[in-house]
Order: sequence, then C-alpha cells, then structure tokens
Amino acid sequence: MIEIEDIPAAALIRRTLDDLGRSFAIATSFQDEGMVLVDMALRISRDVRVLTVDTGRLPSATLDMIGIVERRYGINVQIVRPDAAEVATMTSRFGQDLFRDDTACRRLCCEVRKVRPLKAVPDVRAWAFGLRRDQSDSRRDIAQVERVGDILRLHPLAAWTKRQVDDYLEEHSVPRHPLYAAGYATIGCDPCTRPVHPGEDERAGRWWWEEDAAKECGIHFSPDGRAERKLDVLLREVLAAQ
Repeated sequence: MIEIEDIPAAALIRRTLDDLGRSFAIATSFQDEGMVLVDMALRISRDVRVLTVDTGRLPSATLDMIGIVERRYGINVQIVRPDAAEVATMTSRFGQDLFRDDTACRRLCCEVRKVRPLKAVPDVRAWAFGLRRDQSDSRRDIAQVERVGDILRLHPLAAWTKRQVDDYLEEHSVPRHPLYAAGYATIGCDPCTRPVHPGEDERAGRWWWEEDAAKECGIHFSPDGRAERKLDVLLREVLAAQ
C-alpha cells in the first residue's frame, strides 16, 4: 500500500482513494486543516467519506459547521457519537467536568467521547487527520503515513505550515469555523477550548489549566509498548461497570 512519506497531500489522498475507496475516511472537527483535507479530497472524488464526532460537549458553532459543509459541497457528513451508557457511567463515577481533575481524567473523557466512537466506525481501513508538525512539540515527529494495527493513519498536511493552510483556504474560498474570528487557534469541546493570547502557540487554547502535559486528545497516540497509563485503569473501571 502506501509506505513513502511527505508526498504532496493531494497525491497521498488520491492514491489512498484509488486503493481503498469508501474504506478511506476523513475525520474532522472543521478546523482549518480538516477543511483543507475535505476540500482537497472532494476535488478528487465526490464519494469521499467525511466524518465528525459529536462528543456532546461541542460549541454550537461546530455543530453549525456540519450544515455549512453539507450545503457547500453537496455531501452528507457522517456524525459519530459516543456510547451513551459509557458516557453516563463515566460522568456518574467521575463527574460531568472530570477533565479538570487531572490529566488522566481529561484523557479518559476524550477516550470515551471521541477516541472510542471513531474506533467503532465500521469498514474504515484508513483515516486522514489534519495534523501538522509545526503545531506543537508533541507533533513535530508525526509521520505522514503510519500503520496502527490494521489501520492506516494519514497526516497529509504533516509538513505544511500555517501559512500554507491559510493560503489554500483563501485560494479556494474554503469555509472557516466561526470561532477563528473570536480568537481561537484550535477548536475542540466547548469547556476545554479558549481563545489564544498574543505570543501563545496554536495549542495553548486547549486544556490551559494543565501544566507540562501533552495537549492531545488521545486520537493521535499510537501503541508504543508504554506501561499502562492511569487512563487505561480508569477506562477499565468505566467499562467494567456497564
């Protein structure tokens, strides 16, 4: 399949579509990078699967983007939601805003609301995400293509800069998430995202109450043989209570 890295983003998407067709999907929360992928892919094929996860804690502006994208491109965005029983068990045991307690609880919330729902989507052999290496230190070594088990994870924009993203959006008049105009540089769940201040990096608006923690939701971590995390213990407790 695909083993080379840092080929042009459109070429990587085209090659994956040619190889996998509807087994390839773009996962997006309608941030700029995700919108570049959506626009780029739909210029190649009108049969691209576009998915978003409604975590239950999204800003209303993100939900509005679903309709904006569907009207602009004439597609149906597939909305994925977390397991209601898992969410109810998690919040009853740890609280609705458990993500403020510690990093492990925040990652548990992301795991239940976002990571596990995507893992449960059937018939997907390759995902595309809009990560860039220059977004943060935790992303500087991401591969353009990586394999996690039987699943390919594509980061077509890994080598892109923010300027390249902005230029693409402007050139193709791609819709932008309304919260960018309010000072947001990254957009996730409503209680976990804020506008960034002058001089802060792009990821500073996520989980800003944490110190010295990787600003990642968990979707972008690959198995690497690390010792069991507190997250794994908490998740096991939630699942055992089902």
